[in-house]
Amino acid sequence: MGESKRRKEALQDKYGKEKTILPWMPITKSQAEQFVKWSTTGAWIGIGLLVAWWITVRFIGPSFGWWQVN
Repeated sequence: MGESKRRKEALQDKYGKEKTILPWMPITKSQAEQFVKWSTTGAWIGIGLLVAWWITVRFIGPSFGWWQVN
């Protein structure tokens, strides 16, 4: 009997399914990795928007005469 057959008999319903991060939380490891990927991408987009906003307020607006920065 091979190792995979022993494992399949021991795990029964859970064989081939991903493990969760915590037993009481139904989030798998791949879902957690995907969340980290999306949140990192979102953070970089936010940083880029913040830099664009700062450049607009500090340089573009005053150069067009929209407002004055003291």
